[in-house]
Amino acid sequence: MSLLEVNHLKKIYTARYGGNSVQALADVNFTIENGEYTAIMGESGSGKTTLLNIIATLDRPTSGTVRLEGQELSTIPERRLAEFRRKNLGFVFQDFNLLDTFSIRDNILLPLVLDRMDLREMDRRLKMLSEQLGLGELLDHYPYEVSGGQKQRAAVARALITNPRLILADEPSGALDSKSTETLLRIFEGINRQGQTILMVTHSTRAASHAGRVLFIKDGIVYHQLYRGNLTVDQFYQKIVDTLTLITTGGRTNA
Repeated sequence: MSLLEVNHLKKIYTARYGGNSVQALADVNFTIENGEYTAIMGESGSGKTTLLNIIATLDRPTSGTVRLEGQELSTIPERRLAEFRRKNLGFVFQDFNLLDTFSIRDNILLPLVLDRMDLREMDRRLKMLSEQLGLGELLDHYPYEVSGGQKQRAAVARALITNPRLILADEPSGALDSKSTETLLRIFEGINRQGQTILMVTHSTRAASHAGRVLFIKDGIVYHQLYRGNLTVDQFYQKIVDTLTLITTGGRTNA
């Protein structure tokens, strides 16, 4: 069984009082296997953020299904959604979403505190992640005292600390400089090699070139996909650039 299955997903937004309707997703179909690192690319308005929000249970589809390890997400009661996200999904956002009144330590531990986890287990997980992500000297600092790259590493630690089935990353490098971006992308590759499944929405060709597969969204459907295979990051980067050019100009794409 695939980890994530998206079948015939459709989303239509209708304005109040019978206004115009906007179709964000038309018929989206794809699967994600355990341990995959997949990027989603597309022009603004292509539906990729809507797709991510539905997978994150932050929005509901008009029709179609999303299943995580066989569980259809639309059947989860509203009162259980927050718990479901904490236990199954890790989130990394462009704007970090850290609480300025909490230390880096407390921001990372927050999902475990909400689940009332044993303190010893919380400390064990925090120690392991802070060493892995180079956060040991920053744990007692506050978000406003550290750099954007350090904030994003803290956000990655917060996403990982629950041992999620799936990491959802929304433009994770969008607010970072080039050096911090490369550090983040190396971290993503590292945690993926350890078996973590990642689904990332990005405009950045450089970010997408670090993934193992890229899905291209156009007009509310998965228009094309590329597999990295044995290509280097630079080779995959060029292949993505060429594909984006063909999609934009209406040319034919080849797998």
